[in-house]
Amino acid sequence: MTQSKLILDYVLDHEARQANRVFLTQPVGGGQVIDYTWAQVLDQSRRMATHLQAQGFAPGARIAMLSKNCAHFIMAELAIWMAGYTTVAIFPTETAETVKYVLEHSEASVLFVGKLDTWPQQERGVPAALPRIAFPLAPKTDYDTWDAIIARTAPLAGQPSRRADEMAMLMYTSGSTGTPKGVMISFDAITRAGEGIAADTRSRIGQETDSRMLSYLPLAHSFERSWVEADALVDGRTHLFFAESLDTFLQDLQRARPTLFISVPRLWLKFQLGVFAKMPAKKLDRLLGIPILGSIVARKVRKGLGLDAVIVAGSGSAPIPPDLIAWYRRIGLALYEGYGMTEDCSYSHSSNAQFSAPGYVGVAMPGVQVRISAEGEILIKSPARFTGYYKRPELDAESFTEDGFFRTGDLGELRADGLLKITGRVKELFKTAKGKYIAPAPIENRINAHPMVELSMVSGVGHPAAYAIVVLAEELRPRLKDAAVRAEVQAEMERLLTQVNQELPDYAQLRMIVIHQEPWTIENGCLTPTMKIKRARIEAAVAPEVERWYADSHRVQWASS
Repeated sequence: MTQSKLILDYVLDHEARQANRVFLTQPVGGGQVIDYTWAQVLDQSRRMATHLQAQGFAPGARIAMLSKNCAHFIMAELAIWMAGYTTVAIFPTETAETVKYVLEHSEASVLFVGKLDTWPQQERGVPAALPRIAFPLAPKTDYDTWDAIIARTAPLAGQPSRRADEMAMLMYTSGSTGTPKGVMISFDAITRAGEGIAADTRSRIGQETDSRMLSYLPLAHSFERSWVEADALVDGRTHLFFAESLDTFLQDLQRARPTLFISVPRLWLKFQLGVFAKMPAKKLDRLLGIPILGSIVARKVRKGLGLDAVIVAGSGSAPIPPDLIAWYRRIGLALYEGYGMTEDCSYSHSSNAQFSAPGYVGVAMPGVQVRISAEGEILIKSPARFTGYYKRPELDAESFTEDGFFRTGDLGELRADGLLKITGRVKELFKTAKGKYIAPAPIENRINAHPMVELSMVSGVGHPAAYAIVVLAEELRPRLKDAAVRAEVQAEMERLLTQVNQELPDYAQLRMIVIHQEPWTIENGCLTPTMKIKRARIEAAVAPEVERWYADSHRVQWASS
């Protein structure tokens, strides 16, 4: 990797060398799309950069974006960088309170408003005096618009550049355990991540293969920002598509026909359950086992998912059950798990054809060093490491070892061949009354592998034994009014509890499974924008019921709400 070249240099090279190659495809409703070539993307970005510079912001000023993924998110990021500023992207599902916190904490100078579902509620969190610019697909407002600014503004000339140590992004963590932290990402860090990911991607799909990706996971999150945006900006040969809406997702996939597709475990599970809704799992399993016919059926399943052109698929952001990976590989999809975090631009570990095993997240990516501390914590030194936490120097001091390894907060095991297993979070460990620590994540992975379960959470601090709360699969929930269905679910959860406990040491075995009848969602505050469970929020919500559960002798119970 050429250390002197930065991500903006790659982008300007693409503008010069492949101006007419289509880079971005944006759906605009009614099945219509707009294609943007590299020349068109950079023309708009240069014009917006001129406008931003004309506002007289100080060098490095933070410019915020609140938007779903869209072509103008990428254009605005490039404009902010070329103008000499720093991007602050806010998750499009955040509450007004979090929007307010991020804008004030980052000292944002202007806000780009884009595609949003709940803007009237979120707008309450935006300081009244903060200037705003509306993307083309933004809710109707009276703000100055992107298109109007572009039409009246000349493009920024020349070859704008940034220093390696300048801050490219201020990324706020999704806040699963409290107030979001601002993670400072330098141009050097995001470039090293983009280079490493682009090299890894090309080694898997081929150097000359047309690369297509669908961007739909939040670009405000490190996983999508690095593995989709930074990869595409460095590689230059990736055609990036965007999703229009949840309702059109399948059509968006069919349009893109991605060669590389990444997702999070919950969505991989939902895709699988969608297949099972059309064909029972046992029947599909039987058909897949028939020579010749099995490969035809597998190809049909992949095509139905819109993933028939995928060469490599990836899962990240949270642990994925090994059985789910095995199922996708059985239908011919090369699904590999990876591991990373905001603090290393999601550039850490990845599985591949040579290094892959159930329950392991892969081996260290080029340039990454890893070791396990005496306490079992995973320590990482990545070329894409962050600069520090914004306005939190006390956290910086706690976050690194004396020799520069980042304390991930994850517990893990490292095999002799370099494969890494995540066994839990340091802060998630809890003690029951038996006095031994329990790591909830491995138990939750076992529970989540069951087709009736969408999500689960294991808890039980200070109680005689741990318990699990489960949210049932989406298609099951409307049928729970039927007494026969409830009885079937209860019996199956009894069997699941027995099965899970057989695999656990005595001190970690579950006292009960509690069925939570309302889903956990981003909107009700139980999930982060990347669909990780918010443990503290869920535990607080069920606290009034916990004593009743323990007093009841039944092994499977129903939460009252």
